[in-house]
Amino acid sequence: MRPLARHLALAGVLSFTLACPPRQGTGPGPTTPVDERPKVEVKANPAADDALQKALAVTQPKKKVEALFAVRRAYPDSTAGQDALYQAGVLAFEQTDYVNARKALNELLFENPLYEHALDARFKSGLAALEMKAYRDAYQALSSLVDKLKGPDQQRALDALATAAAHSQQYVDALKIALKAVEDAPGDSERQAAMAVLEETVEGKASFLSIAQVWEDMSHAHPAWPMLTFKLARIYYHLRDWPRVDERLKALLAEAPKSPYAADAQTMLSRMQKRNETRPMVVGAVLPLTGKYKALGEAVQRGIQLALKTSHVELVVKDSQGDVNLAGKMVEELVYENQALAIIGPLLGDDSKRAALVAEELQIPIITLTRVEGITAIGPHVFRNMLTNAQQAQALADYAVNTLGYKTFGVLYPSLPFGEEMTEKFWDEVEQLGGQMRGAESYDHDQTTFTAEAKKLAGRYYLEDRHDYIEKMRDIRDNSDMDAFRKRKALEKIRSQLDPVVDFEALLIPDSWQRVGLVAPALAVEDIITNACDRRDLEKILKTTGKKDIRDIKTVTLLGPSTWSSPKGRSGDPELIERGGKFVLCATYVDGFYEGSSRKATRRFVDAYKEAFKDLQPTLLEAVGYDTAGILRELIEKQAPRSREDMMLKLATLKDYDGATGLTSFDGNREAKKPLFFLSIQPKGIKEIDVKPRPPGS
Repeated sequence: MRPLARHLALAGVLSFTLACPPRQGTGPGPTTPVDERPKVEVKANPAADDALQKALAVTQPKKKVEALFAVRRAYPDSTAGQDALYQAGVLAFEQTDYVNARKALNELLFENPLYEHALDARFKSGLAALEMKAYRDAYQALSSLVDKLKGPDQQRALDALATAAAHSQQYVDALKIALKAVEDAPGDSERQAAMAVLEETVEGKASFLSIAQVWEDMSHAHPAWPMLTFKLARIYYHLRDWPRVDERLKALLAEAPKSPYAADAQTMLSRMQKRNETRPMVVGAVLPLTGKYKALGEAVQRGIQLALKTSHVELVVKDSQGDVNLAGKMVEELVYENQALAIIGPLLGDDSKRAALVAEELQIPIITLTRVEGITAIGPHVFRNMLTNAQQAQALADYAVNTLGYKTFGVLYPSLPFGEEMTEKFWDEVEQLGGQMRGAESYDHDQTTFTAEAKKLAGRYYLEDRHDYIEKMRDIRDNSDMDAFRKRKALEKIRSQLDPVVDFEALLIPDSWQRVGLVAPALAVEDIITNACDRRDLEKILKTTGKKDIRDIKTVTLLGPSTWSSPKGRSGDPELIERGGKFVLCATYVDGFYEGSSRKATRRFVDAYKEAFKDLQPTLLEAVGYDTAGILRELIEKQAPRSREDMMLKLATLKDYDGATGLTSFDGNREAKKPLFFLSIQPKGIKEIDVKPRPPGS
C-alpha cells in the first residue's frame, strides 16, 4: 500500500469516517455489535488449555492452523477455544489466507466483542477484507478503530482506510482523509508525500461531485485548495461550462499566484480568451498530407486552393497525418493559434469523429468530408459535405422504382462493411418505396470467380427445389428404354437447357469497378441478360432462344454505387467498360461528381482545374474540397459572418449553392443534400442521365 501521510489527527478523521453506521444482524461481522455483551459464556477448562498448548507447539504453519481450529471445535465453550480461534485467525492472516482469517476473527468478535485482543482482531479482519476487495466491509471495520490504534498499526489502518474509501466509492470521505493528511503533515517531506497521495485521489479516484462538494467547504488557505480549484476548472472546461471555468481560473490566479498550478491556469485562461477571438477571413483545413493517405489529402487540398484562388480568404492547412489524436490537436491549434472562423475536414472516419468532438467542444463550425454515418449527430457545429452510402442507396432505389418503374430487385454483394451497409440501406429503401427484394447473395471480398453465385441468382444451383427439373428427371429415371449412360447424358442436357428463373428486374452490385468487370460476364453465362439497351445483341439472343419477340426476353438492369467510377483506359473509355465489355452495357450507377457532366457549374470547375493542374484528372475529392471551400468563401464575402456562431447559423440555412457537385443545401441534420449524378454505360461510353422522378402510382 502507498503511505498516506504521517500523523493524521484522529479526532478529525472520526468526524467524517463514522458516517457509516455499523452493520446490524445476527451473523459474524467485521464491526462491534451494538450489544457488546458476550454472546457465549465461556469458562476455563484444563483439558482445553492442554489441547491449546499442544496445538501452539505445532511448527508447520498450515497444520498449526488446522490444530487450532480442531481445539475450537472440541472446546467451543472454553476460554481456550476462543484463544484458539484468535490464534488461528492471526496465523491465517500472516499466511495471507484471508478467507479463513476473516472467518475466524469475525466469529470470535461476534461471540465476544470484549475479548482481550478484540482491537487486533478487528484490525486484521478489516485488512483481510481489504485484501479480498470487500471494500465496504473494510471501510466500516477500519473507520471504527483507527483512533484506537497506535504507531505503525495506526498508519497501516489509515492507508487501508483511504484505499477502502476510494474503492467503495466513498469519494467524499476518501478526499477528506487525504486532505486531513495534508493539513496535519509535520514537515515539508511529509506534506509533499501527502499532496502526492491527494493528487492521485483527485485524478483517479474521486468523482466530480465529490470534488465539488469538498471544495465548497474548503478554506482558500488550505494547501490543497489550488489543486482542487484547478481540477474543477479542468472539469468545467470539458463540460463546456465556460463561465465557471473563467471564474475558477481567475480565483486561483488571484489567491494563489505562486502555486504550482498557477502557470497552467494562466495558460488555460489565455486559451479560453483566445477561444472567442476570431479572424473572420481565416478558414482552416485538417487533412492527411503525409503518411498513408497523403494522396487523398492532397486531392482535397487542390480543390480547396482552387476555390479560394483570387479571394481574400486566408487558408491555414494542418497535417493530421491520418492520426486520430493529431486531428483533434490540429482543431485546437486552428482555434487557439489561428483564430479560424470555420474548418474543412478531416477525411477519415476516426479522424473526423475526433476532430468533430473537439470542434463541438470549442464551438467552431466544421464541415467534415467523411462517409462515416452519424457524424453530424455529435453536435450543431458539425456539418458534412460528402457522398454517403445511405444517399447512394436511396438515390438508386428511388431511380429504379420511381423513374424506371421497377418493383422487384436482387443484390449481389461482397462480405465487407461497405457492401453489407449498402445492401441493408438499399433493401430498406426499396421496401419503403413499395418494391420487393427477391434475392440476395454474398461473396468473399477477394473472390475472383462467381459461378456459384450467378447460378443461385438464376435458380440453377438448388435444382432439387425446381418442379420442372424434378418432373423431367422423373421421366428420364422411369424410362426403361434408356441405359444408365444415356440417362446420365439426358440429365446433363436437362441441366444445361433449364431456363433461368430470374424474378428480379434490377440487380445491385455494391463493389469496386474491378470486381464488377468479373461479375457481369459470370451472370451472362447463366443467361442473366444485362445489356437490355443493346438492341442488336438482343436480336442475337432472340434467334438463339427461339423466342418470337424481343419483349419476351427477360432482362436485368445492373445498378451500382460510386465505386463503379473508373479511370480512363488505353482506349479512352473507362476501364470498367474495357474489362466488363458488353456485359456491363446499359447498367446505371451514381456518383457525387462526374467529370464529363454537362452541368454548367461542373464544367466551370473541370475547366478551371485542368488549367491549374494540367495533367491531373479531377475526382470527387477535388470537387468536394472545391465546393466546401466555395461555400465558405461565398458566405464570408457576401454575408460577412463576424463570429463562429454566426457562421454556423449561415451554414445551417444554406440553400442551393451551385457547385461542381451540384446544388447543395444543408438539411436539419446538417447533412449536404444535392442531386447525384446518374450515369449509364452505353456502347459509346458513359452517358449522364437527366433523371426526372416518375410520379408515384403512374
